Amino acid sequence: MRIAVLLKDRCQPKKCNLECIHYCPPVRTGVETIAVGEKGRPVIAESLCVGCGICVHKCPFEAIKIIGLPQELEGELVHQYGKNSFRLYRLPVPKKGQVVGLLGPNGIGKTTAVSILSGEIVPNLGDYDSPGDWRKVLERYAGTEIRDYFAAVAAGRLRTATKPQYVDKLPAVHKGQVRLLLKKVDDGGRLDEVSDKLAISGVLTHDIAKLSGGELQRVAIAATLLKDADVYFFDEPSSYLDIYQRLEIAKVIQELSERKQVMVIEHDLAVMDFLADLVHIMYGEEGAYGVMAQPRAVRTAINVYLDGYLREENIRFRDTHITFEKRPPRSDWQSEVLVKFPALTKRLKTFKLKVEQGAIRKGEVVGAVGPNATGKTTFVKLLAGEIEPTAGEFKGEASVSYKPQYIKPDFEGTVREMLMATVGKDFESGFFQSEVAHPLNLKYLMEKDVQTLSGGELQRVAIAECLGRTADIYLMDEPSAYLDSNQRMIASRTIRRAIEKIGRSALIVDHDVYMIDLISDSLMVFSGEPSVHGLAEGPMDMRQGMNRFLRDVEITFRRDQDSGRPRINKKDSRLDREQKSRGEYYYG
Repeated sequence: MRIAVLLKDRCQPKKCNLECIHYCPPVRTGVETIAVGEKGRPVIAESLCVGCGICVHKCPFEAIKIIGLPQELEGELVHQYGKNSFRLYRLPVPKKGQVVGLLGPNGIGKTTAVSILSGEIVPNLGDYDSPGDWRKVLERYAGTEIRDYFAAVAAGRLRTATKPQYVDKLPAVHKGQVRLLLKKVDDGGRLDEVSDKLAISGVLTHDIAKLSGGELQRVAIAATLLKDADVYFFDEPSSYLDIYQRLEIAKVIQELSERKQVMVIEHDLAVMDFLADLVHIMYGEEGAYGVMAQPRAVRTAINVYLDGYLREENIRFRDTHITFEKRPPRSDWQSEVLVKFPALTKRLKTFKLKVEQGAIRKGEVVGAVGPNATGKTTFVKLLAGEIEPTAGEFKGEASVSYKPQYIKPDFEGTVREMLMATVGKDFESGFFQSEVAHPLNLKYLMEKDVQTLSGGELQRVAIAECLGRTADIYLMDEPSAYLDSNQRMIASRTIRRAIEKIGRSALIVDHDVYMIDLISDSLMVFSGEPSVHGLAEGPMDMRQGMNRFLRDVEITFRRDQDSGRPRINKKDSRLDREQKSRGEYYYG
């Protein structure tokens, strides 16, 4: 089975000579396989395409994909957005008493699947010229598990609640006090109970526009939980939360699944492992098609995802498998000190940060872990010399390239124009193009308007912009936000390799344990009472640092025997008790 996809955001017929038409062998023999359609864009007749791939290689903007799919998928098309457009194959089924996870790259239909299951989209079964018809859907799925689910959705008997992905956009849609906004969706009078569980009681009187990313995330989760629904969908519930908050949210969602049907899209693999019971891996090509694989137990699913090969389906969806070091990497690595800082204290209005003495070496990637609002950003400003310590003498002479936690796309123009303006002459250098732009897959974003980028696209561009500037220390605040699991692994390797090659240093603030494990040579550990006082210790070696951090949050990790990845132990389990007794919270 062959499908042809035209990526409309890449296709620019006014800037090319329609090479896809002129070089097509069937067209040259008089068969109208490719013709000019609406807005001057080409339209490909899939039934006439011979699959030679010449149009794919001749298109200057790489806007065409000709893909051969297994024949058995032909009868499993769920939804297609239009001719030569994205199509989704197969659907997951929510199950009461279990958390069902969706795991896969961005742009291959996870949100489309959730929109169908929530009733927002009626699947057209590939008949994109006609609106979706529930009668046809019920007929197609007669005798299957999902038929009864669709029947309830079609009859309006099934109520759903969805937590959106991009919580940072909520203040642009909703205005006013948090308590008043949550009361509007509080169907059962449980506002105070849910607020206590999610630790948002302190922000109920605040204006939603004044909330941080972590507070917005918990408010969005609260709004979803307060709705009286039968099925709950959570799209990336861990973004902007620290690891302790992520696990608390996971426990709340698990508790909900005992009474309701719950489905979660999550890219933090440690959280997915802890949270889900069954996981559907999704594979395909971004913007072209997505296929929902059969459900697997969570441990098996994540290991299969890291391996990149679906054995039962005989599908390889990634060229390389992802491996984790069984022990902290580069423990014997030493180099020249780049920045040395003494013991420091910084007082702000209601917050006090105490920093113990330490040093950052050239070529070293330092991970920064700890609860939100314990001074990580304040420490960076001290290093950069933007603020002066209240006690202790330190001149922040190191230049810093900073990627903030919240990225605001305020540049008017294309990605290429923005990078040329911020990176300067180094934009065209072989190093930037080969070591930064290429692995981050920026090629297809260069002609896009910055204002139109998705959250994940904006994150990749911001990482590249940060690495492209000349500096002594590269600071990145939550580079994993909005990136899918695969992109997080690629970003980790890109940052490590770039920092090693330029002989500078990096400080990476993130709450994704997998990313910190892959990227860091050493750790700075922040502790204390959020928004009141913080203590910064380190940098220290990975083992010592993670044990120090996880001891504070009372969590233990073990290593998976097959993949070497970190796995969260169930609280008070045998392994949890044994590791705590040995003081081995991370590398047990």
